[in-house]
Amino acid sequence: MQEDVETRTEARRRPASRIAGVDAARGIALIGMFVAHVAPAVASPDVSQLIALADERPRLLFALTAGVGLGLITGATRPRVNDRGELRRQIAIRAVILLAIGLLVIALLRPLVIVILDVYGIAFLVMVPLLFIPARVALAAGGVLLAVAPAFAALAERDPVLQAAASGDTGIIVDWFLTGAYPVIIWVPVMLIGLGLARLDVAAASIVRWYALAGVTAAAVCLPIAAMMPENQVLGADPTEDWMIPVRASLETIGNVGVGLCVLAGAIAITVLAVGPVRRVASTLLSPITAMGTMPLTIYTGQLVVLSLSKRVGPDGVVTDDSWGLLVGLVVGSMVFAWLWRRYVGRGPLEMLLRAASGRDRRNDSTEGSRGRQASAGDV
Repeated sequence: MQEDVETRTEARRRPASRIAGVDAARGIALIGMFVAHVAPAVASPDVSQLIALADERPRLLFALTAGVGLGLITGATRPRVNDRGELRRQIAIRAVILLAIGLLVIALLRPLVIVILDVYGIAFLVMVPLLFIPARVALAAGGVLLAVAPAFAALAERDPVLQAAASGDTGIIVDWFLTGAYPVIIWVPVMLIGLGLARLDVAAASIVRWYALAGVTAAAVCLPIAAMMPENQVLGADPTEDWMIPVRASLETIGNVGVGLCVLAGAIAITVLAVGPVRRVASTLLSPITAMGTMPLTIYTGQLVVLSLSKRVGPDGVVTDDSWGLLVGLVVGSMVFAWLWRRYVGRGPLEMLLRAASGRDRRNDSTEGSRGRQASAGDV
């Protein structure tokens, strides 16, 4: 009992070390993306609805854990003071590299899925000046923006002027921020919420209970209301129902972020806050998924390479990469690779390159002490 109390107390004093539950939640998000990308169409409505759970929630959970990672790498509950400029520079360099990797993947591999890396890089650049705002400011700003940004994006997606702009010379910029499948105006509010949670101590029992309750409430209230509204309306087709387009978009996003908060809270609860035997069993069972979450760039980019090599012409003459076998292979292969690499090497290969390129390995990070390779909570 004393050991459990001391472990939970130590978890709450962890200013910059990895938190297994955050990595596990990120790993779950990666698996959800695999399902969204590769799961084939099925005839059963029930199975289709189950697969549809992976359409939006994984990428929002991914953004949430990215915000938490940014908070952890910049000091968590004790924000760094003396090297803020250096940290901003390193994160900005990582953002530019992610943007470049995303554009290269799109140009060279041409996967059949929508790549998030370029938008991820842009979102990181937007977050750079916001890294050290107070926790409650980050949470309040994230919450307010999350209520309005999806509505604005839904209207922008249907606006003829912006649609024309998205097809023009600057179309990629319009897609990044407004009309794309993963617009930055939605990602940044979710990242701000994650940043605020890290500042409050994302692994503290009282904080976990608070955002778990918030997540359950958001999901239980917003998702059923959104489901009762018509979907995929055309703006102007029925002016009396146009208001439902932005409202449904905001309700769905808030509810899906609520699901992400529940997943994050659950992962931390069983890997950090649970009693010793439960914590050890859960950590062992989740270790392959947690390992995936420690190297998201490697796993996500590797998935894109596999998908680009798996393209084929289906029976209907349409190029596809959907396959149950490929899905199982991606999930199992990623877990095995990540677990072995983390156990015997450490950081993921692309994470090591990203860290070195940003200059983080060249500085004497005395605040990390003896934590070594586990201190890079911001390997996102």
